[in-house]
Amino acid sequence: MRVTGTSYTAALVEQMNSLTARQYRLQNQATTGQRIQAPEDDPAAMGQAMNLQAEISSVNQYAANISTLQDRSTAAFNVLQQLKTITDRIGEITTQAGDVTKSPDDLKNYATEVTQLTEQAVQLMNSKQGDQYLFAGTNSNQAPYTISKDANGNVTGVTYGGNSDVPESEIAEKTTLGVDVPGDNTSGTGARGVVKDDRYGADLFTHLISLQNHLLSGDTNAITTVDQPNLANDEDNVIFQVATNGAVQSRLEAESSIAQNRTGYLKQSISDVAGADMTTTLVQLSQTQNAYQAALQSTATILQLQQTLLNAIPSI
Repeated sequence: MRVTGTSYTAALVEQMNSLTARQYRLQNQATTGQRIQAPEDDPAAMGQAMNLQAEISSVNQYAANISTLQDRSTAAFNVLQQLKTITDRIGEITTQAGDVTKSPDDLKNYATEVTQLTEQAVQLMNSKQGDQYLFAGTNSNQAPYTISKDANGNVTGVTYGGNSDVPESEIAEKTTLGVDVPGDNTSGTGARGVVKDDRYGADLFTHLISLQNHLLSGDTNAITTVDQPNLANDEDNVIFQVATNGAVQSRLEAESSIAQNRTGYLKQSISDVAGADMTTTLVQLSQTQNAYQAALQSTATILQLQQTLLNAIPSI
């Protein structure tokens, strides 16, 4: 059987193309550190790597949700701390105003301060984080509290326009958490209201208005027997809210750490599945480059031999 010269040429070209492609693949692996560049490189490993990458995307979303909740929880904590300062001062006023030696002017001065503290508390409970109100439940696009006053500037009422529902976000697989608390909750179930919750005798604004009015009328007995115990319940409720917020923030911090560690583990798993062994890759690249150079030399020798043979054939 006679083998034509073109057969040698075709075989040489095929070999050179194969070595070139192998060099490119190994150089790419050495540059990126990835063993798998295309599904056909290792279909099973590619599928595993894609599943791991999808899980990383989910964990990243959990981490983003946690970060958002942390920001909102911190904003709420700052408000609750200021509200506690107000209830602390109110406790001092009820104690001092219950002293029968206080003059009517003293009581009126206390009443003025209580009015101002009530207005400040309403302002705090209308706080926003971003474009959402913190204590309006899921009705967070409008201010939850509206204050009413009489012609003398005394507070006559504070109404709640929010609801008792609170949103939740997914912080891990099949795990949701809500950091919001409603300002009022009269439903008898769900998250504890910050300023009003019948289950715990809390109704801060109503009790503040009662204290204001009793101070104005000089009714020290009502201040001692009615307002002081009622406002003590409100203070306890605010303290509960501060403590609960702190516990939620601690949990969010732990969940954030878990998500971060999980992401690191998944990235390492992808590297284990699809990453290139750099030592092996560099050895194979060197071998391939040597083979390519040898093939070039062989090609040159064969082509030179072919030319010599052609020149030796006498022309007809």
